[in-house]
Amino acid sequence: MLTATIRDNLDPFQERSDSEIWKALRTVQLEGWVRDQVGTSNGDTGLKALVTEAGGNMSVGQRQLICLARALLKRPRVLILDEATASVDYETDRLIQKALRTEFDCTVLTIAHRLNTIMDVDRIVVLSNGRVLENGAPAALLALDGGVFKEMVETTE
Repeated sequence: MLTATIRDNLDPFQERSDSEIWKALRTVQLEGWVRDQVGTSNGDTGLKALVTEAGGNMSVGQRQLICLARALLKRPRVLILDEATASVDYETDRLIQKALRTEFDCTVLTIAHRLNTIMDVDRIVVLSNGRVLENGAPAALLALDGGVFKEMVETTE
């Protein structure tokens, strides 16, 4: 997160209109929260409100959702997520997963330990110590007797 306005954090190169930014915020369910924000010393509100160093005036979940809104605005061809939901509560995880499934028309590579975040993907690659142990569709991996992925799912609480 940049020490700058919310708008600058969402669109650092000023490539998108305010309406596009508000739409992205609505998609990740942060519109109301952003509209309620007041800048620290300048009194500006909404998109002009200031984000403190490293997003210190936001929760971890809000920072993740701001990053997701930024990705929506960027419209990438490939989106790489490295433990995007590891530090958030299950409700924020659900919001992120819903947005990923419905709003991104691109290839999404997800590195995750929460198995529920990857169960409906096209392909899973199970790695250990930099080596591929298994790869395939979730259903195929779950059908493997003695499979690593199957064991991980069975031991998940």
